[in-house]
Amino acid sequence: MSRAFVFPGQGAQTIGMGRALADAYPAAKAVFDEVDAALGEKLSALIWEGDIAELTLTQNAQPALMATSIAALRALEAEGISVASHADFVAGHSLGEYSALCAAGALSLSDTARLLRLRGEAMQEAVPVGVGAMAALLGLDFATAQAVAEEAAQGEVCQAANDNDPAQVVVSGHKGAVERAIEIAKAKGAKRALLLPVSAPFHCALMQPAAHRMAEALSAVVISKPSVPVVVNVRAEAVTEPDRFFDLLVAQVTGSVRWRESVLWMETAGVTEYWEIGAGKALSGMIKRITSGEVVLKAIGTPEDVAAVRG
Repeated sequence: MSRAFVFPGQGAQTIGMGRALADAYPAAKAVFDEVDAALGEKLSALIWEGDIAELTLTQNAQPALMATSIAALRALEAEGISVASHADFVAGHSLGEYSALCAAGALSLSDTARLLRLRGEAMQEAVPVGVGAMAALLGLDFATAQAVAEEAAQGEVCQAANDNDPAQVVVSGHKGAVERAIEIAKAKGAKRALLLPVSAPFHCALMQPAAHRMAEALSAVVISKPSVPVVVNVRAEAVTEPDRFFDLLVAQVTGSVRWRESVLWMETAGVTEYWEIGAGKALSGMIKRITSGEVVLKAIGTPEDVAAVRG
């Protein structure tokens, strides 16, 4: 049996996430303290008792979700369960890839927090509000969704941004093009096609200014060899060489999140058990729809979840 630890992306955030872990495990509390110190502000206060609209802002949600994931991991480590001893691979959805790299020891926690704060700000500032949009196309396979995006572009940007599972693809780009994509998708038989409540068009060519800023920021941090292979978004395959992660993380800003293919790659590599570390269960749902065989899915975001896997 092979196991992967997977880390959620944006959309999983809730007020109060990780608080019970911090109360129950000093090592989990230390994660939030270190992230607060790295950012020079009390992000933990926003996470635990703030306003959901403020937490959902990209520059807050990204480091907050990472902190919650790493806090859950530290709680597992306190019970003798670590990435090195219990996972064969790690992977994360979009910002979750940073959580995965941190979990595997490739990035320090403080660097990861600062990178994600910058990534959130850079992605938000890359495109003026109202210029871009994202839409979920439900009930279409990836090839059809890609064809929809190409047809909708009409000289503007419209790309398949997230290949989430066999029936959920997200497109991203100029607002007009994305709105055209919704109508084309419906005509091609999509069960649903709807605009997403996001503040910027992530994972498309419009994010190029953010990619430049991430390249600059990443060049200033140390990326070490991960303790286990990281299945990366833009390649949908495992990577272990530290010098490759720089280019992959820069490419990820404008490139597609190939989550469906990443899970299929892990399935081919023999993974039959997935632990979703952090907030929510969105990835577990996707994995269930992607995999063909019997898989074990565990979501670990509370002390009770930690106790259940501790056995």
